Amino acid sequence: MAAPRTTSPHTETVLLGNTAVPILWRPSSRARRLSVRIDPKRQAVIVSYPPAFPKQRALLFLQNQSHWITSRLTLLTQAPLFAPNSIIPICGIPHTIVHHPHARGGAWLENTTLVVTGEEDFIGRRVADFLKKHAHTILGQELRTLAQRSELHPSRLDIRDTSSRWGSCSSSGRIMLSWRLVMAAHPVQHYLIAHELAHLKHMNHSPAFWTLVDTLTPHRRQAEAWLKQHGNQLLSAR
Repeated sequence: MAAPRTTSPHTETVLLGNTAVPILWRPSSRARRLSVRIDPKRQAVIVSYPPAFPKQRALLFLQNQSHWITSRLTLLTQAPLFAPNSIIPICGIPHTIVHHPHARGGAWLENTTLVVTGEEDFIGRRVADFLKKHAHTILGQELRTLAQRSELHPSRLDIRDTSSRWGSCSSSGRIMLSWRLVMAAHPVQHYLIAHELAHLKHMNHSPAFWTLVDTLTPHRRQAEAWLKQHGNQLLSAR
């Protein structure tokens, strides 16, 4: 079968084993090889490839990776749901969403309860808004503490909504963190903040970079293992 001839992304449902999987094909003149990743927000598979790459080879690769793909998509269905009576983690601690439709004030914490007010149709947005604000407070304080201890100071901190990565560090010293990180436990937060701070000194993943990370946090191995197993679920929380 010939390679896809369109120059723009397009979506197709492909049967992998017994599961119908949405595939977003992304031809790119900059791509040198086929690459496959799971998009937690779309709960779909994104396939990037050179325009001349044979589609039959791409489909065969997807079939060979069907167990991994379908298992990852299944995990995403277990992602936290921002709805009444759902349980979501905040700093790694389970909290129950309790809806008070006639109250006002947005959302707030009461022990292990997240109280959300207003119309039910807006609960998801109110929970997300609360978590974003909470992330600015919690992650910002953690960043300032670790920056002072390490003497590695970013030019600024941005809290954003990302679906494929937890953070980044620009050459100008700007650190970006996903607000969804506030749902993870403290060791995971600490590791990812240390990771981005280390990039202020090493804009790579060299041995020197990892040595610096390990001096900044004792949680790297624990956090990496946790993120590998649970990270996509938090990135797809909705």
